[in-house]
Amino acid sequence: MRLLVFSDVHRDLGACARLVELSREADVVIGAGDLCTMHQGLDEVVGVLAAIEKPAVLVAGNGETVEELSKACRPWESARVLHGTGTTIDGRSFFGLGGGVPVTPFGAWSWDFTEAQAADLLSGCPAGAVLVSHSPPKGMVDINASGQSVGSTSVLDCITEKKPPIVVCGHIHDCWTHRERLGETLVVNAGPGGMVLDLPDPTSSYT
Repeated sequence: MRLLVFSDVHRDLGACARLVELSREADVVIGAGDLCTMHQGLDEVVGVLAAIEKPAVLVAGNGETVEELSKACRPWESARVLHGTGTTIDGRSFFGLGGGVPVTPFGAWSWDFTEAQAADLLSGCPAGAVLVSHSPPKGMVDINASGQSVGSTSVLDCITEKKPPIVVCGHIHDCWTHRERLGETLVVNAGPGGMVLDLPDPTSSYT
């Protein structure tokens, strides 16, 4: 299965148009949040991305809520918005977590969760599912411009326990396109340019 992954387009309609073109190479498209900026421009962004006909798995970022994203995506027939929930596409499981984790310093506009809330939302993630999280795991693709590691311990714990083959995240702009591995798990901070990845065949340990 070939995945087109992206994050943090932040109202860049040109980037969205390029993702529509790239989607022709993919079987599934994954968007890891922050389609808009501070809750503004979401309908315009989704209006462009809705030309993607391939199955799309989306989570909200900290710049939009899951309710806002779900409402905007109603006309996008192939899109599935996840938050503490999962879906299955062609026999492969996907699970999503939106929002900023841990709580960001950005103030009331930012849609954030504590580590405890995130752990609860992640508890239903199946073993071996592709994990889509706006926030990266702690210590991986999570270094901000000040050199701080600002990822989520709950996401890291979920990776350790559930062993997803791929984790698609975003949120930390300074790590866009960066990749790291934790055991057999590939963790990708996708960024707005779009990256095409091959999802490996499931192993017998995933049930």
